[in-house]
Amino acid sequence: MPYETLEVAREGHLAWLTLRRPEALNAMNAQLVTELRDVLAGLPDDRETRVLVLRGAGRAFCAGLDLKEPSAAGGSVQDGLRAQRRISELVLLMRRAPQPIVAAVHGAACGGGFALALAADVRIAGESARMNAAFIRIGLSACDVGVSYFLPRLVGASVASELLLTGNFIDAARAERVGLVSRVVPDAELEAAARAMAGDMLRNSPLGLRLTKECLRHALDAGSLEAVVAMEDRNQILAVQTGDFREGVTAFLARRVPEYRDA
Repeated sequence: MPYETLEVAREGHLAWLTLRRPEALNAMNAQLVTELRDVLAGLPDDRETRVLVLRGAGRAFCAGLDLKEPSAAGGSVQDGLRAQRRISELVLLMRRAPQPIVAAVHGAACGGGFALALAADVRIAGESARMNAAFIRIGLSACDVGVSYFLPRLVGASVASELLLTGNFIDAARAERVGLVSRVVPDAELEAAARAMAGDMLRNSPLGLRLTKECLRHALDAGSLEAVVAMEDRNQILAVQTGDFREGVTAFLARRVPEYRDA
């Protein structure tokens, strides 16, 4: 379907999801949230998309919630919670999506934009990227939209505490040093770097990608090594029975590129 605040473009099995409110630094108004929820909610049933790249148009990735738009904060508790959940569920949809999501971050990624970047499976940053938990700068808790879950798991408790308690920005260079992003490239090379990363993923079988993302997600919260190994064992037994596994082995022995069919 056509969207007003988003653009979805496809290159084979790669989908580019671009936030398109450049005049507002892609700040999240109600329409953008609704449209983004629609795209993300459809990913589990989307067999064509195997990897998704999330990015922002113009000068920024996403400046967070659009504070110029009327909010439900002055209404009832119920209205406020419903509005809050519509935003916070975005990161749940991203993590539940079977496709790996790559965030290509440039310029500002603040507040809710920071949360979207953290919820991605991989983050690549342009040199202009600047990220922060902006919520605490406007009288709220910095712990919002999953940030307090993702951030310490990526950078550790000390750096996460610093960023959340101060609301200070972290630039691209430091983000790479602390493991918040996988790599930093010049802004002009960000699209190519994201495409190359997605291409490396697309070399692998669709089921292998889905099972790997699923297992990584559960391993973050697993209560024991035994629980993780049990899931890994289950995934391998599922994958070994597929035609794609047989194709992968055959292609490896023949020293050719495999042709996976998700079967």
